[in-house]
Amino acid sequence: MEEKLISKKKPAYPINEQLYKYLTEYNRNIKIPVFYDDLLRFAGAIEVYDKNGDDTLWIRVYYAEHERDEIDLSLKRMYVILHGDGSEDSLPFITVDAIDYCTFGNSKPFRVKIRNILNDNHTYIYIKKADASRVYGLELEHILSPNNINFLVYKDTLIEEHVLGIPGDQFLAENLKNVSISGKKRLSKEFVKFNERCMIRLLGDMRAYNYVIVASYDFDQVEYRIRAMDFDQQCFEGNLKVYFPQFFKENYPFVKMVSENLQEESVEQYKKEERSAIARRIKGSHERVNDLLNCMVNDKISTPEKIHQLKMDLNVYTNDKNFKKCNSMGSILKVAFDFVVRNYENVNTYIIHDR
Repeated sequence: MEEKLISKKKPAYPINEQLYKYLTEYNRNIKIPVFYDDLLRFAGAIEVYDKNGDDTLWIRVYYAEHERDEIDLSLKRMYVILHGDGSEDSLPFITVDAIDYCTFGNSKPFRVKIRNILNDNHTYIYIKKADASRVYGLELEHILSPNNINFLVYKDTLIEEHVLGIPGDQFLAENLKNVSISGKKRLSKEFVKFNERCMIRLLGDMRAYNYVIVASYDFDQVEYRIRAMDFDQQCFEGNLKVYFPQFFKENYPFVKMVSENLQEESVEQYKKEERSAIARRIKGSHERVNDLLNCMVNDKISTPEKIHQLKMDLNVYTNDKNFKKCNSMGSILKVAFDFVVRNYENVNTYIIHDR
């Protein structure tokens, strides 16, 4: 019988004063012209279907005529705040093509399509109810992954940029069959690294529809990167398996691909490479990481039962007794990062230490 890794919907946790101060210090907290709750006042909606005629679980919303102009202007201003310097010089050249609302998932986001009317280029911004778990996840992604991510918070509203890529479930259904044998080996390598990265920074629920596949063309091959796009399950669950993408049934095709294309020695090599990369990022952003972890240590983003289960699981997994002393998800993550950095420094004999 298949183990059910996530049994209940995660509650939303408010952003506390200490986290707000952190966000202000690092230019994440900024005044915005429209709130999430403002967008909930839509007058009606129609279902959105994909190119195959399947329901996407998004609905396209519309607003009363007397509110539409104000909402459009506010969303355009939000776009230039997120992607520019906030000046309104470009406002006459951009338009809001669509506002979609997702009825599925924890964050129930709005997806806003912004188009440049001079050249028809378009992009998306996402507006969500601010949740401390998600903010921690976004910030850790920005600091510790190979991917920078742009987001802003104001009071109880969160604005995120669009994460480019093909959703993992769509990639498996439509694109995997066209990937070459050598491409599958490179994709297998990336899944191993992604699996390790999620576990180390305790990002859970990376089922195939919660991350994207990004293909980059090098001069002699196609490289792949897997990017998380859902951060609601940062440091919440108690079961350690939740933080390994390999244990979700939706990711079985990738797990199978790894077993068919990589030897055990290669899997271990790529795990070490990812741990080393994360250790270097932690050391390179030491002050910022510590500031964020100090917020997490004093924050409530899980339950005592889950905290206890996770610290004991990690104690068994790493043989590091320091996990037993933890009493918050932030302290667990701090011990985990110390463990990764310590092992990197102990193994790497080429590091030059300060005397």
